[in-house]
Amino acid sequence: MSATSRRATVCGSAAIAAAAVGAAVAAAVRARAKHQPAKQGATGTSANGMEYARLGDGDKTLLFIGGGPGSEIPAGLMARVMSNQHKPFVRAGYNVWIVTRQRGMPPGHSIADMAGDYAKFITDELGGHVDLVVGESYGGIIAQYLAANHPALVDRVVLALAAGTITEWGRDVDVRWATARAEGRNDDAGAVFLEYVIPGAHRAAMRRRLGPLAGRMFAHSVVPAGDLLVEAQAEAAFDARGVLTRIQSPVLILCGDEDQFFSRDIVEETASLIPDCTVVWYEGMGHMRAAMSGRIPTDVLTWVSTKGREPA
Repeated sequence: MSATSRRATVCGSAAIAAAAVGAAVAAAVRARAKHQPAKQGATGTSANGMEYARLGDGDKTLLFIGGGPGSEIPAGLMARVMSNQHKPFVRAGYNVWIVTRQRGMPPGHSIADMAGDYAKFITDELGGHVDLVVGESYGGIIAQYLAANHPALVDRVVLALAAGTITEWGRDVDVRWATARAEGRNDDAGAVFLEYVIPGAHRAAMRRRLGPLAGRMFAHSVVPAGDLLVEAQAEAAFDARGVLTRIQSPVLILCGDEDQFFSRDIVEETASLIPDCTVVWYEGMGHMRAAMSGRIPTDVLTWVSTKGREPA
């Protein structure tokens, strides 16, 4: 493959991967008007400062917690990508709520605290109950505490590309990525982000060359710098293994067996600690490839139909 072809391939992979983890470019700051009940397709901000987008008008409620560090509701092309990713859930009768983390989180705000923020959103905005929580990557680490600490609010939980703790590599790369973004060093953030897509020390020079191009994805992000740092620090301290036995809901874990953030042994330990847990392996896939495989909605809906308990 020529150098030009390699560059095109890497850049394309990076752009797709960005959509998978929620690092989408927002076109403008969304209005933070006084909260009103959301209509289908609406976006807005909740009373406790969490931005949301709503898709569908089904009878069942799905809360989607996206990746990070950093979360925002995408606009433009990325909004269409997000909508397409959730269409299978909408067709299956779900009212899908995509919800960001709270804005202006104080230093030391933990993953458990973020789960408490989502619990408040469920209570205040969703009538105190959701049929299904899908936490993807960073969202999955929050979903574990949501299920463990607030069991009455959720019926079923999916940990998509997430588990009870994180590899040291994963902690390190996410802290460096979030720090670069928070400091406005988008070229460096792009180079770090490419470690997800083209890992290996021998590819460091390539990542540095492509860093400015990949960094454009973060140039217009509306996530406050302080929130990026809070999320990175909370992730670095994350270890949910002590609370997993308290989870009462059925849980589905979807994970690649070559995931760089959640290794196979971590996933297996996590599954062994959750009383009712099903694991689906994406063979030969790492974190990004599994996220972009297109399998997640199908596997979630299959599990719900065969394993998940009936809604309360």
